[in-house]
Amino acid sequence: MITNQLLRPASIVVVGASNNVHKPGGAILRNLINGGYTGELRAVNPKETEVQGVTAYADVKDIPDTELAILAIPAQMCPDAVEVLAAEKQVRAFIILSAGFGEETHEGALLEDRILETVNKYGASLIGPNCIGLMNTWHHSVFSQPIPQLHPQGVDLISSSGATAVFILESAVTKGLQFNSVWSVGNAKQIGVEDVLQYMDENFQADKDSKIKLLYIESIGDPDRLLFHASSLIKKGCKIAAIKAGSSESGSRAASSHTGAIASSDSAVEALFRKAGIVRCYSREELTTVGCIFTLPELKGKNFAIITHAGGPGVMLTDALSKGGLNVPKLEGPVVDELKSKLFPGAAVGNPIDILATGTPDHLRLCLEYCEEKFDNIDAVLAIFGTPGLVTMFEMYDVLHEKMQTCSKPIFPILPSINTAGAEVAAFLAKGHVNFADEVTLGTALSRIMNASRPAANEIELFGVDVPRIRRIIDSIPEDGYIQPHYVQALLHAAGIPIVEEFVSANKDEVLAFVRRTGFPVVAKVVGPVHKSDVGGVVLNIKGEEHLAFEFERMMQIPEVTGILIQPMLTGTELFVGAKYEEKFGHVVLCGLGGIFVEVLKDVSSGLAPLSYEEAYSMIHSLRAYKIIKGTRGQKGVNEDKFAEIIVRLSTLLRFATEIKEMDINPLLATEKYVIAVDARIRIEKK
Repeated sequence: MITNQLLRPASIVVVGASNNVHKPGGAILRNLINGGYTGELRAVNPKETEVQGVTAYADVKDIPDTELAILAIPAQMCPDAVEVLAAEKQVRAFIILSAGFGEETHEGALLEDRILETVNKYGASLIGPNCIGLMNTWHHSVFSQPIPQLHPQGVDLISSSGATAVFILESAVTKGLQFNSVWSVGNAKQIGVEDVLQYMDENFQADKDSKIKLLYIESIGDPDRLLFHASSLIKKGCKIAAIKAGSSESGSRAASSHTGAIASSDSAVEALFRKAGIVRCYSREELTTVGCIFTLPELKGKNFAIITHAGGPGVMLTDALSKGGLNVPKLEGPVVDELKSKLFPGAAVGNPIDILATGTPDHLRLCLEYCEEKFDNIDAVLAIFGTPGLVTMFEMYDVLHEKMQTCSKPIFPILPSINTAGAEVAAFLAKGHVNFADEVTLGTALSRIMNASRPAANEIELFGVDVPRIRRIIDSIPEDGYIQPHYVQALLHAAGIPIVEEFVSANKDEVLAFVRRTGFPVVAKVVGPVHKSDVGGVVLNIKGEEHLAFEFERMMQIPEVTGILIQPMLTGTELFVGAKYEEKFGHVVLCGLGGIFVEVLKDVSSGLAPLSYEEAYSMIHSLRAYKIIKGTRGQKGVNEDKFAEIIVRLSTLLRFATEIKEMDINPLLATEKYVIAVDARIRIEKK
């Protein structure tokens, strides 16, 4: 519950206020005063009548009615103080800085529960406990530094961790990134990241509100709500980037299938962010760099020109962009020769454009004008200009400022000399610009943004999927666990997923009769063991009856084998698609190269069911091995449309068969004409 008293309080009381600005109660009062808060400011301190020039009261019972209370007192004192403030002083918003609650002990959790019961009873907001506070253009209710430059069109930062919020601010301030609000939700007893996003979505005003949201998330309590409101904000014109910390697999995990071994909460997070259109980041530097990129004109393409006076950074930036699937196209032809003739001898113009260390501001202006007006294959410009300490850069940065105001193509300033040219960089930032001090971090961030998905459509793709038949098959399966091959085959057929013809029997004569009808070569696989290859339960390219009879008898002796499955021997590129049910998230669908590569390389991408075709293509294109799927070095690619169709139909199957908790199709054999399932397993839980 986010009240107006939390966002724009007419009066604030700091309970536990102090003259010592090295204590939270002293620091937060100082920040409120220095931040120019214009409402009524009060303090509670039993030993003082005045704190930092603010009238102090001995007890919360003594203060006048107040809208927002900030508590910086021991945890055990907080519940009673909240009760008095809410019941007797009309406080309808609380920020509790204190630690020692549910994050530490069971007793602390009980204190939190008492506080939550009280604030909910009186319809009040609660930020925290165990946080650094809340800061916006109205009031600076945080005890930390730095206080960034605040602007209504600045960034909204929402962080699970107070300390991380501080470090993100430290990173952002040096880049010139401005903020509209900073939310530290701490233990998020009442208001968490999802609640803040929901409020921002439901109260969004395009002409007034910030369109950039940066998130640091440690736990996702309500994935559906996060997905809904993040995608809604993005559809309204906002841009969102987020770090999700704590997503690695903890401890060992019993893997009963390929999917079970690689699917994790991180796969679910990746899938959720893809579906919502959130740009995922992995460090504070990445997050703030992405935030800075969001403030610049939107990129219209993936072709970049690099202008620099230092060769090495240009090379490293080219590598970073190329690694992320972006382009630094070669510049050539008469127009390029014309530009070269106007620069100093030795300058390079092939891209990167290196004007040399002796290049002048006029040379920079000239290169920017050529990129803007004459190089049609360039979508944006990256300008790297520092100083070895021999010259001032004011004029060079003035040219950047001028051109960034007028150029229709985005210009990204990379000014690395924040020490030797500190005054020049500061003057540049003071004009409202941002700075990217590290070119590789910028290149990585650009690739994250350019490769991010748009928010997915909500419709379920039903074409080609027989939902009633799927339900009949699921309902007919007698028990939980891995289901028999004929059930697997029936479900795939009902979902419209092509599957190779197969025959299962524990009778050798029946197997031989099937093969005489279909012909050699064939593949023989054991039925029973989950990991067939590990027990010698897969034999490829069997070309005759004698060989087949020998392998049949051998494999039937393997422990737990209940029969032998026979399939025609097909060839093609091995692909993989699978799914794992994740608590709260639903089904996470995975795809990648198949066979052993899914375990060895772990090159998989994930999506959250149900999936649209756009999402399926995005998953395929994000694979590191996409060049193999597309076709490379003279080898034909696979039928990408058929692969995407299978991914989408599998996700629809899962939407209507929620009893499926784990499944994989590995491999799918793919050529330029077809993609067909060769082996699959499905585990269900009906209880």
